[in-house]
Amino acid sequence: MADTPTSKKRTIKGHELNCTVCKNDTFWERETLMNTPKMSFFNLDWLNKKAQNYICDNCGHVLWFMNKN
Repeated sequence: MADTPTSKKRTIKGHELNCTVCKNDTFWERETLMNTPKMSFFNLDWLNKKAQNYICDNCGHVLWFMNKN
């Protein structure tokens, strides 16, 4: 059974995260693959870059963050 995600305050590079829509300060966290057509065609989706998502616990707005590397 998967772990149940928890909503909590998050920080990005030392800054407290607030929702840009409702100003809430608690978020759920998930990781998303940034699929590309070429990698999907060759069935290599697992090689795509990943993004960190924070979902507002109040309104559901999703914020995306990705390493620059």
